[in-house]
Amino acid sequence: MSTLTLHRVDGIVTVQDMGRPGHLAQGLSRGGAADRLALIEAAALLGARAPLAGLEMAGAGGVFSVDAPMRVALTGAPMAATLDGAPLRWNATHRIEPGARLRIAGAEAGVYGYLVPAGGLATPDWLGSRAAHLAIGIGAPLAAGAVLAVTPDPAPETEARGIAALPRFQGGTARLMDGPQTGLFDAETLAAFCATAFCRGARGNRQGVQLSAGARFVAAEAAGLASDLIGPGDVQSTGDGVPYVLLAECQTVGGYPRLGTVVAEDLPLIAQAAPGTVLRFRRVGAEEAARACRDETVLLREAAARCSSLIRDPALIPDLLSYQLIGGVTRGDDLERDDAR
Repeated sequence: MSTLTLHRVDGIVTVQDMGRPGHLAQGLSRGGAADRLALIEAAALLGARAPLAGLEMAGAGGVFSVDAPMRVALTGAPMAATLDGAPLRWNATHRIEPGARLRIAGAEAGVYGYLVPAGGLATPDWLGSRAAHLAIGIGAPLAAGAVLAVTPDPAPETEARGIAALPRFQGGTARLMDGPQTGLFDAETLAAFCATAFCRGARGNRQGVQLSAGARFVAAEAAGLASDLIGPGDVQSTGDGVPYVLLAECQTVGGYPRLGTVVAEDLPLIAQAAPGTVLRFRRVGAEEAARACRDETVLLREAAARCSSLIRDPALIPDLLSYQLIGGVTRGDDLERDDAR
């Protein structure tokens, strides 16, 4: 078993995978990666059959090293990364050698970046997942000095690959489907919500993010509303009419009325919105919402189709002269000498 060491931590770094579905009855939300698509893109890059456990880096990364040769994928919010000072491409795989220092700086866009070893992190498993769930105290943010076990790379000699990541780091429009409480809001309020350009507010974490705008969105029929089952993607409107979009570590029940639910495929757009990013919403019907919901296997297959071999820039290869770049070199007069014979 090889290891990954964290020498310095600059953001909120946690171990994440696809979470723990199926425990709502026990009051445990799914949790897992804030941007699930980033883990799917990492799996596609690494040739894995399913998403792997990796490091989620909120805001910034840090400095890392390995004790054995290891392929890693860098996905999610683009962050400036270097290996012993040489810049690395984001949304790509890279081979890290023992003794080398991988440095990952702050997010250039978005919020959550991911560092995923090819074998996946082999940290302790609880209820079928290795993911930290900060809201209920499962796991904790990692600190400098942490040493994490990594499953051996099943294909260490695989060539470096890059992926055309789906755009989701600059805000945009998310699809909103009706929920069981949408009818508590009048038509004018719902129309105003979808016509508003929100800024992602200052309040936000893995539980949910605030939508900031001058307008307020109040449900006239919400008085005495009983607490109900809620989940990631639900858009709650608080008592003063400020909406919040719930994310991976949201609570499992709540009493605020919900304007609707963001379709699962658009949740990475919300999670990756940094404070101040502009977000809009488009109301869709049940049929369009159903078409947008594709399972992990389909998303992984689509991500794999967006991968290609990584062409390295010779100017950025520090050991370029160690490669045999040309074979069969001659003096140039060989054919003349052969003719003379």
